[in-house]
Amino acid sequence: MIRLNLVLLVAVLASAFYLVHTQYESRRLYTAIDRAQAQSRKLESEHEQLQVQKRAQATPSRVQQLATRQLDMRPVTPGITEYVVLPASATTPAEPTR
Repeated sequence: MIRLNLVLLVAVLASAFYLVHTQYESRRLYTAIDRAQAQSRKLESEHEQLQVQKRAQATPSRVQQLATRQLDMRPVTPGITEYVVLPASATTPAEPTR
């Protein structure tokens, strides 16, 4: 009878330790999920801010301003347009090779 009691005591202790370990792991994983969700919300917020900044940087007036200031570009006018004329030989198709 004592052996049976010892075996049952060992089984109860083992299951108790396993239960404590399982609860600890559950809490640890829940905390990790919570941290990951918080980081996800933070990254989503940063992404939205970057999208707004990107749209602000790509407005046509800003692009034209940068092109004028930094690249010394100017709007096209007929007075400064150069027309390129192709020679007549370039407009005829080449003969196929055999």
